[in-house]
Amino acid sequence: MKERSSPDLRRIPDKLYFKIGEVSKIAGVPTHVLRFWETEFPRISPRRTPSGQRLYTRKEVELVLEIKSLLYQRRFTIDGARQHLRSRSADEPPPPQDVLEEIRSELNQLRRLLD
Repeated sequence: MKERSSPDLRRIPDKLYFKIGEVSKIAGVPTHVLRFWETEFPRISPRRTPSGQRLYTRKEVELVLEIKSLLYQRRFTIDGARQHLRSRSADEPPPPQDVLEEIRSELNQLRRLLD
């Protein structure tokens, strides 16, 4: 089994969305680096507010920390890091179908409650 680099997830506050400045402080990289990584890694695609502010999800912040680890500690190139992330996501099995059905069922129940 492949060893997965594990960034320090304890540094990430328990929030839904993070502004680019917050992600910059958490990751320890300048904001222009984050904007560049958005162009190089398609899985980093923060939402935009009507005013244009980027809002990163926790998963995107975790991905930023992993990319930083690949590039800075493990000395991958941008292409190498992109390939590593792509191959790793291909290795991960999709969630079991029964779990997806259960989630779908719960969402339908919630929809009926709201209607």
